[in-house]
Amino acid sequence: MFGELSDGLASYLVPFAIAVPLALVIWFCSSRRGDDPLADERKEAAAPAAAPVPAGPAAVLLVDDSAVVRAKLGQLFQRAGYAVTLAKDGVDALEQLGKQRYDVLVTDLEMPNKDGFELIAAVQGSLDTENLPIIAITGHDELQARVHQIQGVFGIFKKPWNDRDLLKRVETLAHLSR
Repeated sequence: MFGELSDGLASYLVPFAIAVPLALVIWFCSSRRGDDPLADERKEAAAPAAAPVPAGPAAVLLVDDSAVVRAKLGQLFQRAGYAVTLAKDGVDALEQLGKQRYDVLVTDLEMPNKDGFELIAAVQGSLDTENLPIIAITGHDELQARVHQIQGVFGIFKKPWNDRDLLKRVETLAHLSR
């Protein structure tokens, strides 16, 4: 009976006795040549993570000629954790854009001095700000239709807007631009 057990055990162990040393020899030889099949995985694991997100809250430039809208949206964005800069028109906004980098621009379309369309054109025409994500807010359907024709505007919100939807869009764009 012992002889049968050792024959049965041997039939199970022989493949392992051959396969394991053979695998070790193959691994040793291939790693010395630089053909390590796991090398790419090790490099990815050892590679530094993607560029870190800039420290501090995302910066939002809010442009509206209405002090009430600026105050309401400014509080909304600040409570959500954003660093908010307020501008009363396109001229003021361009001045702010020259001073600081922003992650998202939220602008009204109808304003004195330089309206939202002129501001969007200026932002997209500058190498410093051409990739700045823009969200437009408007109270007029015909202006909303015009904005759909402008590339680079990532959201159009009609007054009165849904705060949750607007915050979600700002959050998404701020994350993508960082």
